[in-house]
Amino acid sequence: MRSHAGHRRLTLFLALIALALPVAARAEYPERPIRLIVPFPPGGVTDVVARLTAERFSADLGQQVIVENKAGAGGVIGTEVVAKAAPDGYTILLTTPGHTINAALRAALPFDTERDLAPVSIVGQVPMLLVSHPSLPVTDFKGFVDYARKNPGKINVSHAGNGTLPHVMMELLMVRERIQVTNVPYRGAAPALADLVAGQVQAKLDTYTTAAPFVADRRLNALAVTASKRLRQLPQVPTVMESGVPDYEGYLWMGIVAPAGTPQPILDRLAAATRRMVERPDIQARFDSDAVEPVGNSPAAFKAQVGREIAQWRDLARQAAIKVE
Repeated sequence: MRSHAGHRRLTLFLALIALALPVAARAEYPERPIRLIVPFPPGGVTDVVARLTAERFSADLGQQVIVENKAGAGGVIGTEVVAKAAPDGYTILLTTPGHTINAALRAALPFDTERDLAPVSIVGQVPMLLVSHPSLPVTDFKGFVDYARKNPGKINVSHAGNGTLPHVMMELLMVRERIQVTNVPYRGAAPALADLVAGQVQAKLDTYTTAAPFVADRRLNALAVTASKRLRQLPQVPTVMESGVPDYEGYLWMGIVAPAGTPQPILDRLAAATRRMVERPDIQARFDSDAVEPVGNSPAAFKAQVGREIAQWRDLARQAAIKVE
């Protein structure tokens, strides 16, 4: 009897060890370096946030996180790398609203944004700033809208290319305010801003980060901000919403995404690392200098936001007949 009971105890002990093995394996993540794919060229606020994230994740997770810029096709090339990577947490993506805009506006993608990719957490977000050249005879948002109504199509608005956040946000403003401006696409945000400062075009939706120096030396006028509240850095500039456009809000967010099928404990660990990062005073101070708002939300909250944005951009594409090839 004793030997039979002992055998039962040994069997139970071995079964418990077997059950514990997958948990132990997951707990060891990460065991090797992690690739953080950025689907845009180096430079700009997204790349800065990516490199800060890699640095903090390396310290937090105990493994090196390596940034790889894989630019092209409006973010599609780098995103495809992650969508088709092994779902093990070793290849992740730092993306922007182009993630949801591409899903809504592009006729064909080599992946399904909602099915093939798992949102982890938004690191931070930057509101857009509507800026104008001093040659445009307006000094505030109401003046901009009034001028556009009286002069349909005469305001040339530059942006970084069709399907970028500034482009679709301007299209959304045209639909909401029933105005007509001429959207002028450029191959990137830098030349679009340079031509605005030179007076070749009259307005642009830009990030605070890149527009602020030109606003400070009065080479550009800041008309409104697309945030939910005024920026601490520009307290005199009203939001678009308080200027009379309800629910008009837009951010260049920067969020971490993993391949679909990545185990939930890994997604949760990456989200927790993001949250710890954005709670650090040194990171908050660094973000604040560029008007980046720290976020650090949950995978579920980020997933819900992705769904809402795709629906919003699809609706806008129908209303404004926007299509990106």
